[in-house]
Amino acid sequence: MSSSPAATQRLRDLARLRRVRDRIDREYAQPLDVEALARGAHMSAGHLSREFRLAYGESPYAYLMTRRIERAMALLRRGDLTVTEVCFAVGCSSLGTFSSRFTELVGMPPSAYRHHAAAATAGMPSCIAKQITRPVRNREARSPSRT
Repeated sequence: MSSSPAATQRLRDLARLRRVRDRIDREYAQPLDVEALARGAHMSAGHLSREFRLAYGESPYAYLMTRRIERAMALLRRGDLTVTEVCFAVGCSSLGTFSSRFTELVGMPPSAYRHHAAAATAGMPSCIAKQITRPVRNREARSPSRT
């Protein structure tokens, strides 16, 4: 049996997209942009963005920012870094963009999260705290009034 050229190309694209996602997971704190990710995958930026969204439900940039926010949440729970230090530690260069995206995904500003999460997860194993505090992807954070 031989597979069609289109199916073969689709498998190659999926393998490239997996490598891009893995690179984002590994290098989230580095200065990454869609163009650099696309060059590394030997794709155009537009093609990478379209295919990544089809495969994973969000753009490469949104995935990168979600990964950065997940790591920021862990650092803020520790409580030993300021919000600005956390912003730069996770690879964001703009405190305003970081705070806006954090608030969008988590439902509260990073400073409020730092205060509330440290108390809420005190004494909890970090692996459990990470699971219950994971940011919401592909939709806005639920408001506290909705359950």
